[in-house]
Amino acid sequence: MNYFPTLLHTAFSLYFQHESEYNSLREIPLDGEELCTLTGQELTWEELIVLLLAIMPHINPQALDLFFIQNKELDRPYTEFGGWKGISHSGFLPTGETAAFLLGIDNPQSRALVVQLFSKEHWFHQQNVLRLEGQGEGEPLLSGKLCVSDEFLAKLLNDGTYRPDYSADFPAKRMETQLEWSDLVVPYHLREDLESISQWVEHEHTIRSRWNLSKYIKRGYRCLFYGPPGTGKTLAASLLGKKHEMDVYRIDLSMIVSKYIGETEKNLAKIFDRAEHQNWILFFDEADALFGKRSETNSSNDRHANQEVAYLLQRIEDFPGMVILATNLKDNLDEAFFRRFQSVLYFPMPDRNARTRLWKQMLPEEWLQEAGEELVQIASEAELSGGSMINVVQRCALELFHTQNTQLTQKIIKHALEKEREKEGIITSDN
Repeated sequence: MNYFPTLLHTAFSLYFQHESEYNSLREIPLDGEELCTLTGQELTWEELIVLLLAIMPHINPQALDLFFIQNKELDRPYTEFGGWKGISHSGFLPTGETAAFLLGIDNPQSRALVVQLFSKEHWFHQQNVLRLEGQGEGEPLLSGKLCVSDEFLAKLLNDGTYRPDYSADFPAKRMETQLEWSDLVVPYHLREDLESISQWVEHEHTIRSRWNLSKYIKRGYRCLFYGPPGTGKTLAASLLGKKHEMDVYRIDLSMIVSKYIGETEKNLAKIFDRAEHQNWILFFDEADALFGKRSETNSSNDRHANQEVAYLLQRIEDFPGMVILATNLKDNLDEAFFRRFQSVLYFPMPDRNARTRLWKQMLPEEWLQEAGEELVQIASEAELSGGSMINVVQRCALELFHTQNTQLTQKIIKHALEKEREKEGIITSDN
């Protein structure tokens, strides 16, 4: 990379027929080992030049200032240099024309090669490393901006971890949990199913390749979690990610769904395109809002709504990573989804034994002391989900903090349980 400014100066010297130390750009030593490692590719000379040009604004923007030279005869910039101006960046930003200019110094016929470098078949595009974008309708392809992907820049400039921020272009938030896999309290058969999913995530490549199953089994895994609210669907998704060091992103459906024709598909494409080359889990909560049953096509709106569902089905089926859909209302989902799921898991309300285990995990030992077992049994009688139990613990904590007490009492926990049941519309026997 250190020699790239030398290459630019040489390119200008050769183009304007000035004296130069080199007779060809290919004579200049360019160390592309780091970029080969980051991309996993043996870069050709042309690929190395284009990639170096694209990343230069991010690592050495002043090196491109040479392109600001004016054509004195026309009193304007040289068209063949390309370039565009950013909103806040005052330096030169390269385009496809800039790449064609550099490669054309040694090979005037290289323009067709540059076009090939930005085709959808080239690994620049397929690995989401580099692309052209922003050319206006009817304008030349190479007038587009030379844009390095955020994920490649993360590899280049940071520790390689790519974690996009929540935005209109990426309406998803990363989920984290302080709990561990052993903290998940679910029925035995459900834990077995989750363990099977975990095994697939860990050994997918080996399983598909050992018996040549890749011909029939697509990459990735698709599963549906359904059941009442607060029963552990979101937690299970988070723990699967944590166990296998995968980031889990919850998709914000309110930002995805649009009343405008075609916008929902575009918004979903942004999510799937960014995630395609990442080791992520995509988590669609309340999925019935987006993946609902298709209706009879009695109007154009019905037809477009059905097209959205069909598009989602295809993107989910083609996604090479893990997709988890969660819903409280399984019956509201389109039946066409179910054959595309490798697993459909039901998360039930916890029974009394499960509630007892959960209360013992959640209630701090210093709250319980001698009366601990009795308090846990009182709490376990209330038929609540794990999510509701957390709300009860929070109410107890607030009360203890307010009263400066250190131990939980029957009165405090019964009052907290009653408040939670009232919130959920459950009428207690005392009423």
